[in-house]
Amino acid sequence: MADQQKMTLGRRSFLGAAGSLAATPLLDAGLSPALAQSTSTAGSSASALGRRKLGSLEVSSVGLGVQNMSRTYQTTIPNRAEMIGIIRAAHERGVTFYDAAEAYGPHEVERILGEGVQPFRNQIVVASKFGWNIDLETGKRLPELNSRPEHVKLAVEGMLKRLRTDHIDLLYQHRVDPQVPIEDVAGAVKELVAQGKVLHWGLSEMGLNTVRRAHAELPLTAVQNEYSMLWRGPEEAVIPLCEELGIGFVPWSPLGVGFLTGAIDERTRFAEGDIRGVEARFSSENVPNNLALVALVKTWADRKKATPAQIALAWLMAQKPWIVPIPGTTQMAHMLANIGAASIHFEPDEVAELNKAVAAIQINGARLPDQVLVFSGVEAPPRT
Repeated sequence: MADQQKMTLGRRSFLGAAGSLAATPLLDAGLSPALAQSTSTAGSSASALGRRKLGSLEVSSVGLGVQNMSRTYQTTIPNRAEMIGIIRAAHERGVTFYDAAEAYGPHEVERILGEGVQPFRNQIVVASKFGWNIDLETGKRLPELNSRPEHVKLAVEGMLKRLRTDHIDLLYQHRVDPQVPIEDVAGAVKELVAQGKVLHWGLSEMGLNTVRRAHAELPLTAVQNEYSMLWRGPEEAVIPLCEELGIGFVPWSPLGVGFLTGAIDERTRFAEGDIRGVEARFSSENVPNNLALVALVKTWADRKKATPAQIALAWLMAQKPWIVPIPGTTQMAHMLANIGAASIHFEPDEVAELNKAVAAIQINGARLPDQVLVFSGVEAPPRT
């Protein structure tokens, strides 16, 4: 049965289910002080949320991932009006950074975000992504990737229409196309920048040499990789490279696809289409060991009078001042809790203590199935 699930997962399930699933658990009935603060007046909440820099681009210290606002997993379709309400409530509370992609939906998430932010479009930063091979008109998923320059330009035209805007603030290549030199991709983006259709650009889950080549061609504003207490891989080389080059870092899945909130335990069974059901780190063999990390987060939540999600997000922000998490949600209460993380403060000795405790916990199991991981860490081919 497990092998059959792996065979049926594929790229479609990954894009539909992974990345922004941080908001699946129910919150505790009692509100933490940080959450209570986030539900106060919009003005004071905006001030508490604060701002950070991704390169030269200023954004709120916590963003909002909207990936699942068109469909969570394979069967649940969120209420569109409620999703727009969350987007607008986030803005009222100081969120200025919204993360989408043409692949989410596909296309539909950009439409929802475009409608949601229309009243305040020029007050915020909208990020979206190209790179999967998606039919420009129908949104049908086609095999492999597509970052051919002419396709990129047409894909951005579609994004602009769906997002109801004349520019994209931050445009990422979603995954590196192994058939297209990154210099050619950068060249296409450079033309879009010259036309005012794109203001900044970035890469996601890319190879390290590709970062250097892309940055040399057209300076990168941000890179986006999975990063959380549960998956700390970027600490080895990606984050140091960002620091060297002055590139911001945006962690996707900052709550470990819900794990760090306490939503998953030994009894959890995942719905069909939920990518976590085929991730080794959430298998029945590995979850008991990995729950030591959840216990640690809960201990710190008690200590700081916060929720586990707030601790996980605040930990990320404590690592570097240019790290901006983008937790995703389809529930208002979770959005409010997530932005409350900006009010959690760690003293330097607390950061050192928590980092040491996190590092001492060995997480068992790969972060993604092999057929999904194959798209990460890819180097673009050389320019001939």
